[in-house]
Parts: sequence; structure tokens; C-alpha cells
Amino acid sequence: MKLHLLFIGNKFIYNASLHEYIMRKIKEKVDFIDSITYFKESDNSLFLYLEEELNSSNKLMIITSKKHFSTIGKLICTVTSDNQIVNENMLIPSNSSIFEDASYLLEYRDSITNVLHIDEMQKMPEILLHLEESKAVIHIFEKTKEEVAESIAQIAQTFDVNINIILIIDGWLRIDIISKKYGNISEFIKAAKESLPQNLIPSSNIVAFIIEKLSNANKKITFAESCSGGLLSYYFTKENGASKILDGALVTYSNELKENWLAVGHDTLEKYGAVSEEVVGEMCEGALNVSNADYALSISGIAGDGGGTELKPVGTAYIGVSSSTHHANLHLNLDGDRNYVQRQSVLFAVKMLILIDKEMFF
Repeated sequence: MKLHLLFIGNKFIYNASLHEYIMRKIKEKVDFIDSITYFKESDNSLFLYLEEELNSSNKLMIITSKKHFSTIGKLICTVTSDNQIVNENMLIPSNSSIFEDASYLLEYRDSITNVLHIDEMQKMPEILLHLEESKAVIHIFEKTKEEVAESIAQIAQTFDVNINIILIIDGWLRIDIISKKYGNISEFIKAAKESLPQNLIPSSNIVAFIIEKLSNANKKITFAESCSGGLLSYYFTKENGASKILDGALVTYSNELKENWLAVGHDTLEKYGAVSEEVVGEMCEGALNVSNADYALSISGIAGDGGGTELKPVGTAYIGVSSSTHHANLHLNLDGDRNYVQRQSVLFAVKMLILIDKEMFF
């Protein structure tokens, strides 16, 4: 069954923080959402949409506000020829099979619907939909789409699964796995890992995977950021357990702070410029010295919209990564607006961390 997610209410369109919180809680339960639809409260086409969904073979999760919760229930009852009753101080369809505070589950014909209400600064209600493990996500590094398709297509056929290959950045692929009727996802992943032992990470969340690996090995990481402005740190600290592997990081926008906080050489900055291989190397070294961490990542670049030159145009970025035994740099020429350049830089930094210590991460 496909999972469709429906937001009803202006706040879910315009309140980015609330929307992101809801999506995080949903993605803790499921890796795949087949479609996401948004309706404003006054949208007259909502009834027709609900009628179609309730008469389908889909799973439907409806997120709305407390104010509109009973109104949605009334529309559902109109479609399903039901009536609403009061249960646990909630007005819900009488045919609801399961209900918790601010959440109920309704099975109608071949569809299953979970309606939840949440408002600003509230905890996400219990998700009552049973989201079976018929889908999974893995990540593959240092392979092209064509190489991956060739190496695991036969394995996918053997274990009766479909795969969808998505490029994250150069050298990093996300593989969505969908089980067919008699498919075996776990055996497919096991066989694919045996085929690509130094390329495949069997996890849907790469940063959470890194945190777990470093935590189990009692290792620490630190960051020295310039153009990414703390985004790399955020990628890690938004995950549970980040404090086990990260004591702190430095955002050094100016040359003065690169010198004072990270001990980047004044002569290095003068000769090569802040956006250079030499500077990100010294940023890594300085971050390791300050933090006593086991790994350091550094980013310096020109995210835009201005600041570029003929030699170093907007989109130029240098990434550095250091461990106790190795160091590597990467020069990138990225396209996109300021935010996309920043995000791409962070993703390349995460990839470089994984590749500098394959024994740890693969």
C-alpha cells in the first residue's frame, strides 16, 4: 500500500519549524512517503480528494489543527456514511478502530487513515498507522549509477525487490529498495553488502550511522567552518547522540579568527587566500589541536551570491578532512544558489569523512 501524507491548514504551509518537526517525527517511523499534499482550510476541493483517497487502497495520514479536527472527521463520515461520537474528549468517527489523544485510525474498505491534530509548540501525537518494513534505504559510495545497477540488478531480481538509484552528490548514491510480493529486503541488503563491501552502508541515515560508529569506538570529531556557517555542525547536532562524539566546533568567517582561533598562518592566508587547499588543511590541524578530537572536517568557500573572482568564482569550495594518520583535501566548483552551495559542501565533507577511514565506516 502506498502512503500518502495530507496537511490541512495554512500553518503547515507557512510555519516551517512546525512542519519540519512533524516531518522528522513521521520519518522516524517510515523512510518512504509516496506523496505529500497540502490544503488550505478554505479549499473546496478537499472533500473530493478525501473521497478518492478513502475509496483507494492507500494508507493516508492526515495532519490538521485542533480547530479543524472535527471538521475533517465530519467530511470523512460523509464519505463513509458514518457519524461522529465523543471518545476520550474527542469527536471522532464511530467506526474508528484505534484512538489515542489527538489521533485516531479508521479502516474503510481497502484504505487505512490516521488523522492527527497538532498545533504550535505541541508534542506530536501518536502515529497509529502500522508502517510495515516493505521498504528500506541504503547508501553506496564511490560508484556510478551504471556501476551500481550492473552490480546489484541481478541480486535485486534474485530477492524480488525493486531498486531506485538516486544521486546525492558525485560519488554518493541513495538506493531506495521496495519489496515485491515475495521480496526479501534484508537478504538483498546482505548480498549487496557482500558484493560491495567497501562501498555500501546499510543505513537510511548516514549521519546517525557515523555517530553510532564513532561512539562505539570512543572517537570524537570536530569541525572548522567558514562559508557553511555552522551547517555541518547542525547536520550532526540535530541527531540524537551527537554529544557523545562532538565536544564542539568553530565557525571562523574572518581571516582574523582563522588566525586567532585555529592558528592558520598569516602568511598562508596572504599567499593563498582563505578559500584554498592550504588554508583548509591548517583549519583541520588547528581544530584537532584545540579539541583533541580524532577527526576534523573543514570547509571554506564562496557560497555567493557575491564575492567571487575570475580565479575563484562563486561556488568555489575547499573541503579538508583529517584523522590522526591521514589528511585529504577536495576542490569543488559547485552550481546553485547560496544555500545549495552550502549544503553540497557539507555533503561532500560528510562523504570525505567516511572515505578517509574505510575500516571504521565500512
